Amino acid sequence: MARRRQAVTIKHVAADAGVSLQTVSRVVNKEAGVRPEMAQRVQASIDKLGYVPSIAAQRLGGSRSYLILALNDRERTIADWRARQGTDWVDQMLLGGMLTCAEHGYRLIVELVDTHSDHIERELLAAIAALQPDGVILTPPHSGNPLIINLLAAQGISFARIGSMTPGPGIRLIMDDTRAAQLATDHLIGLGHRRIGFIAGPAEYELSAWRVEGWHAAMAAAGLPTDDLLVAGDFSHASGRAAAHQLMALPNAPTAIIASNDQMTLATLEHLRERRVAVPGELSLISFDDTPIIRLAHPSITAIAQPIAEVTARAVSLIIADLGERSAGQEPIVVPAKLMVRNSTFPLGDVAGQGVPVSGFDLA
Repeated sequence: MARRRQAVTIKHVAADAGVSLQTVSRVVNKEAGVRPEMAQRVQASIDKLGYVPSIAAQRLGGSRSYLILALNDRERTIADWRARQGTDWVDQMLLGGMLTCAEHGYRLIVELVDTHSDHIERELLAAIAALQPDGVILTPPHSGNPLIINLLAAQGISFARIGSMTPGPGIRLIMDDTRAAQLATDHLIGLGHRRIGFIAGPAEYELSAWRVEGWHAAMAAAGLPTDDLLVAGDFSHASGRAAAHQLMALPNAPTAIIASNDQMTLATLEHLRERRVAVPGELSLISFDDTPIIRLAHPSITAIAQPIAEVTARAVSLIIADLGERSAGQEPIVVPAKLMVRNSTFPLGDVAGQGVPVSGFDLA
């Protein structure tokens, strides 16, 4: 039976170079205070032995853990997993976060936390004590939770807050949801639509209000009414069906609908089919998120594509650069979304419902 090859450790490097473990750690972590000739000797041993630094070795320096902790909404994430509805938001967060962490020798760890839990403070402190992360990424709705924000600030941890404008410490990054909703609404207005319904997300998410504001602003600028065209959902499929039913039951039903996430959009499409309302022949439909199922739907759905991977990558880079304390009070960093025009939107009066060509528009 073949023997397993013994892994090269930091101890092997230290012995080969004739230096202490701490010296190897400082060279690995690119810390100051190591003489050039000593650093060259250690690097030569690393190259000769084929040593790959581990987190344990990197931690010997004592200043960093080389871990970034991302906190996501437990209840909603688990519900989507169990329903097998997919969590593209989480996938894109991992894509941007993990790749950027790897570029800097870091690891990304994801924890699910329920914002409404009575034990949230205990859960967070336990996770921080166990992992000792160098930084934390907060996603909605955690990014706007004062309890979480103040707890991390008190711990002296650099952290980024995605999708939050709530005042306070932390690096704030947004995808300009207000302007995104304006762009989606303007697109429909440009196609001749005047009755444009909007299905909002839950109030606990700051971005829900921003999207409503963008829709309101675009409608107001065009002199169009909105009184009976706004319905609240909660990002679930069921709430999307209920909202679509409410809108289509109006005496003067909308000719276009914008839904605040893909699950509610798919539910709206399902309800419209049951009512034998053709999309795009009789009603135009726009979604937020732009998950794969939206692109593969029939018809393919016009959507706001959120740059989640890019935002998370920026968050990781800023945390590693240790900008947390200096970011308090600064303007949020904006990473613009795009409107991807597909086959679910059409000019009002175009009975053939041919729609418009596929394209993308930056919000920058």
